[in-house]
Amino acid sequence: MTISQRCMGLVGMLVLLAGCSTADAVLWPSLTGEDQAAETQTATDGEVVEDESITVYSDDEIVVEDVMVEEVVAETAIDRAQFGNTGTFVGQKVRELATELAELKASVATNRNAYERQRTIAEQNAQNYYASVAAITARLQIGTTPGNPVLVSQYQAAQAQLDQVANDVSIFNTLNGAVSANAATSSYISDAIVATYRLSGAVEEDHRQLGVLDDENNRTIVTVERTLNDLNSLVERQTVYVNAERRRLTQLGQAINSGRLYGPALDQLGTLQAPLFAEASVAGREALVVIRFVTDDVAYQDALYQAVSAALDRKPDAVFDLVAVAPSAGTSGEVAINSSKVKRHAEDVLRSLSEMGLPADRLTLSAITSAEVEVNEVRLYVR
Repeated sequence: MTISQRCMGLVGMLVLLAGCSTADAVLWPSLTGEDQAAETQTATDGEVVEDESITVYSDDEIVVEDVMVEEVVAETAIDRAQFGNTGTFVGQKVRELATELAELKASVATNRNAYERQRTIAEQNAQNYYASVAAITARLQIGTTPGNPVLVSQYQAAQAQLDQVANDVSIFNTLNGAVSANAATSSYISDAIVATYRLSGAVEEDHRQLGVLDDENNRTIVTVERTLNDLNSLVERQTVYVNAERRRLTQLGQAINSGRLYGPALDQLGTLQAPLFAEASVAGREALVVIRFVTDDVAYQDALYQAVSAALDRKPDAVFDLVAVAPSAGTSGEVAINSSKVKRHAEDVLRSLSEMGLPADRLTLSAITSAEVEVNEVRLYVR
């Protein structure tokens, strides 16, 4: 009786297409409105190669390419001469278990080979992504024009390459399932060996052969556990990495639009809520930043980033109050106009902080009028 007969429902043939797109949607929207899905994988030398598929083998079916067969047989073959027919019922069970263990060892070796191969592909995909990001960052660092089409093209390539990295995580997850099936099968074989030891009607040769099978299965279990540990560690690490790079691409997209690089994200991005203005008391408080809007196009972004970054260095859990301050002098109509304008300026500042990476849940937005100011101001206070 084969493994497929005994373990039906536990394992199955898993075919993983390395080129399929299963990654989450890119957080930063397309700068051009075009589809950014990666259909090809870019090699280091700039050539485009066809996506390669990976077949993960489980215990129900063993199908390998000719080259792979030689590797698997060389590493996993069991010397059938050790399991001669003793003429007993127990001996027959031993021979069945030997066949099942041989199939398991072939599956384990093949899945390990698939893991090593996919790890090499994932490393290459990460290198391609980092090269694109480095090219974008270097161009932004020295300064460029807003919405530079060269950087837009590189940004799109980086998005596609990060999709490939995310797809690698999906492939590793599916491979993890195949290796887990190997673990279930090895556990079954271990239990079957113990049960066969207890059968009556065995000769000493039967028990010697069972001992050999037990040793072989234990060595297989070590390989399975090592592969599972490697996969679990890699998936956890890569998942954190992809999520962080999604946020990084969001910031790079904004930097490309503005033509300048702010620097590392201030914190993890939060969801920007619609601003709700409320009355606020700022008496006795010293503002971290004061932006005076003597004109509508004040260049405040760089100074704002530096101030907030320094504040977070000193106090990582800082919360910020953004206050729109309009002059209270003048007619009621003038006060209303100034109050409306300064609120729009405050919304722009809030949007800039969000694009720099500051979460919306660490910002409050308020509006007041004051006799102490002559022009519209937006102030940032730290708590």
